[in-house]
Amino acid sequence: MNEIALLRTDSNSADFKTLVGLLDKELAIIDGNEHEFYAHFNKIDTIKEVVIAYHNETPVGCGAIKPFSRKAVEVKRMFVHDNFRNQGIGSKIINELENWALDLEFAECILETGKRQPDAIALYKKSGYQIISNYGPYINVSNSVCMAKRLKS
Repeated sequence: MNEIALLRTDSNSADFKTLVGLLDKELAIIDGNEHEFYAHFNKIDTIKEVVIAYHNETPVGCGAIKPFSRKAVEVKRMFVHDNFRNQGIGSKIINELENWALDLEFAECILETGKRQPDAIALYKKSGYQIISNYGPYINVSNSVCMAKRLKS
């Protein structure tokens, strides 16, 4: 496999919008009747920090962060195209998002994923995230798994 290039951009990127469209189609199947609930929290129009992974100039994965509090950013819209999974691309994206969060002087990353997404949970655990109590809109949502990671400065 050729090298993966990472690009820092924002939510105006056409490549990001295309990848998020693929992500949303996948999540609609995974989440079923709950998809509409989650979609409400996954709007991309105000996201300013987006990372896109490219393979031979083709966008194959993405992720984003957005401020959650003065100290924490929330990881959003993580996705790697089916044909490129299990090749370390998700880890590269999450690592770049964490570096960007540090550049912006945040001390922690938090995120929410679903119980029906074991590969995502495994990626985050492998990246050093730990399960925490559900936060914000995910409190009392039985399918949600919330995680956090303190960042090193």
